[in-house]
Amino acid sequence: MKLSEIKQALKGSEVISFQLPNGELVPEHFHVTEVGKITKHFIDCGGTVRNEEVVNFQLWNANDYNHRLHPEKLLHIIELSENTLGITDADIEVEYQGQTIEKFGLDFNGKTFLLTSKQTDCLAKDKCGIPVEKPKVKLSDLNQEPCCLPNGNCC
Repeated sequence: MKLSEIKQALKGSEVISFQLPNGELVPEHFHVTEVGKITKHFIDCGGTVRNEEVVNFQLWNANDYNHRLHPEKLLHIIELSENTLGITDADIEVEYQGQTIEKFGLDFNGKTFLLTSKQTDCLAKDKCGIPVEKPKVKLSDLNQEPCCLPNGNCC
């Protein structure tokens, strides 16, 4: 989810809720303790130099049970961070405390923000000798010429 998408979703929301990949909801009294820009400048295993930028939200669960973050407050925090930090319309990454600090992608189902699992990947499979998986296709799904059908005219 991009920053512009969460801003649009917040404008149409009365409450904010986040759901973890296992279906559990982040407690209602969470805080967004950080909105930031993270830039990653790195070299992949194939020798290609890369730059990535994400907008980072850090969710924190405190013992402040009476606290509820309202959509307009989070929208204000986002707009402040855009102006102050020069944040662009990048993908959002969410940090949340699990066994360690866990990082998630973000999606929205029209009501709840969904924290989505992230996976590592090799960015240079062609240079590492890792075969690209071929898509599995059912023969019955292929468009066959009439001559190739059992009662066709190919023989």
